[in-house]
Amino acid sequence: MEIVLDILIGVGLAATCGFRVFVPFFVLGIAGLSGYLDLGQGFQWIGTWPAVLAFGVATVLEILAYIFPYVDNLLKTASIPIGVVAGVLATAAVITDVHPLLQWSMALIAGGGVATVTGVASSGLHYGVTAVSAGTANPAVSTAESAGSVATAVLAVVVPLVTVLLLLLAVVLVVRHRRRSRGTG
Repeated sequence: MEIVLDILIGVGLAATCGFRVFVPFFVLGIAGLSGYLDLGQGFQWIGTWPAVLAFGVATVLEILAYIFPYVDNLLKTASIPIGVVAGVLATAAVITDVHPLLQWSMALIAGGGVATVTGVASSGLHYGVTAVSAGTANPAVSTAESAGSVATAVLAVVVPLVTVLLLLLAVVLVVRHRRRSRGTG
């Protein structure tokens, strides 16, 4: 049963990697440092003071960089592949006490897959907002996305099942909205 919980935590963190690369590692580092979460073999360094401080600084810089219109679009383009790798690593970091083949298979499939979906969706949102508002609405969208990524990362660690259910609900709502808009357009 613990493997299921580990996978849920990993998927929640991977989803966050699609929005912001460093936020989930900052939250993961705090959870590991405090002893709230066990990190897998080879990933214990994430839960050390130097790593938490580095991820904290990187998180603040990443969030601030997304406030600037057009810079956020450049970051989004670069962050899709980086977010996928981060999603794989975040998922692998929390899957413990299993064979490495299972650990990395789940990390690649679940973590990488979810990070890809959220990264592409986020990028599409940023490009769409830029096109509609000439970039003036980008800071508001980026701020909301940053706040959502912090909340999602914390929820992923504290209540992973709720996080995954909320992510599934969001996907269902987006798909329904797209189907309706295509049917009426």
